[in-house]
Amino acid sequence: MGCCSGRCTLAFICGMQLISILERQIFDFLGYQWAPILTNFVHIITVILGLFGTVQFRPRYVTGYAVWLVLWVTWNIFIICFYLEVGDLSKQDSDLIMTFNMSMHRSWWMENGPGCRVTPVTPPPSWAPEDHRYISIAGCLLEYQYVEVAHSSLQILLALVGFIYACYVVKLISEEEDSFDFIGGFDSYGYQGPQKTSHLQLQPMYM
Repeated sequence: MGCCSGRCTLAFICGMQLISILERQIFDFLGYQWAPILTNFVHIITVILGLFGTVQFRPRYVTGYAVWLVLWVTWNIFIICFYLEVGDLSKQDSDLIMTFNMSMHRSWWMENGPGCRVTPVTPPPSWAPEDHRYISIAGCLLEYQYVEVAHSSLQILLALVGFIYACYVVKLISEEEDSFDFIGGFDSYGYQGPQKTSHLQLQPMYM
């Protein structure tokens, strides 16, 4: 019963992770954030493998999922520090870090956050590229960096809970395998089926 409840809870957590990361992936695509897009894709694949291992009693898959969650938490902590400009990190480096310096796009929430009003600036400054518009953003109820921080915080919370239950499920599966071995699933004596007896009676033969 404990194994079933633990596996069901972990499967539910994996489902929540998939829903939340797919939502995040959509907005990262809209903002052309290539580094988060690639990382999110790896996370989606790993969560699916972890879910498969949970349902099919595959402890190696669940262990790999738990190891990835440690890296996933580290990545999201970096994202939080990046948007809050902790230390030497700066949002001005977004082109280099988030888009691999392939575009000048920012987070989708920068222009489309709650309450944000986007006003084109005309004429644009002389240093602005010709194929990009220069805009002014005002009135946002929640700045875009805090929206990104909220997304990463949710991912960290789900990852921590998932890591705990992943370790718990691996422990339960290992205990079930050990108990099965003790009962005689793979004992050293082997299984001997009932021996067949012949009903043919041998009669003495006289010369």
